[in-house]
Amino acid sequence: MSDLKGTYALVLKLDRPSTITVGKLGTCSFSSGYYLYVGSALGGIRLRVRRHVRGGKRLHWHIDYLREVAAVIEVWYLASTARLECRWYRAAAGMNGAQVPVAGFGSSECRCTSHLLYFAAMPSFERFQRQLDDAGIGLTRAAPEDFR
Repeated sequence: MSDLKGTYALVLKLDRPSTITVGKLGTCSFSSGYYLYVGSALGGIRLRVRRHVRGGKRLHWHIDYLREVAAVIEVWYLASTARLECRWYRAAAGMNGAQVPVAGFGSSECRCTSHLLYFAAMPSFERFQRQLDDAGIGLTRAAPEDFR
């Protein structure tokens, strides 16, 4: 993977309900469960995901605030120079049980409702890959440790 450009999804687990301030979005409530956040890494997947996995950095992106209370448990990624995060969001939003927890989360540069989805149960990698159709070819599933 070295420094390939691409799109990634972080699967996060939040063990207990939390209310946190998320930058300009303000105070937001998060239920316990699973969250799927999609983003682009056109400067390099490894570097961007490593930053998210490690946490504890300066709070810059919306996801940094959620990372303060939720753990990354899986990373899904695809090397590509195309900006696919909006397509990925729409695919994930079509999965059973997907809910938008916070409008505008991670989507300030596009017209998507959000780039964060909530699931009461662990979202399925295989289901997500099927939702992407041909765009899911080459999608890789990794453990957060692979980015440390």
